[in-house]
Amino acid sequence: QVQLVESGGGLVQAGDSLRLSCAASGRTFSTYTMGWFRQAPGKEREFVAAIRSWSGGSKYYADSVKGRFTISRDNAMNTVYLQMNSLKPEDTAVYRCALASIIASPMSDMAEPQRYDYWGQGTQVTVSS
Repeated sequence: QVQLVESGGGLVQAGDSLRLSCAASGRTFSTYTMGWFRQAPGKEREFVAAIRSWSGGSKYYADSVKGRFTISRDNAMNTVYLQMNSLKPEDTAVYRCALASIIASPMSDMAEPQRYDYWGQGTQVTVSS
């Protein structure tokens, strides 16, 4: 089993920044993809970003966050980060990280939540206007 624990959420104003962290523990995989998803009240779960586990691995972003959010990883710490800049009220949501043990290609396929095997509980991000 894999445990994923998110942290770093909070209440910020529009234009501010936050960095979310997702710490993984338990079973390890040689290659995997980590993703971030979000869900706002009354809305469907939405893909945010994904990153491959290996050096030079690809990254993929939703159009809504491209240029504002950056996904990164620290394999030594088994942690994935989501740096969120220029936050907008519409970024308000519960953010969850997820791990996919089976690699799908192209990277855009990793926007599909059903590709992921393990999920964290989520961390709330609230952006006030």
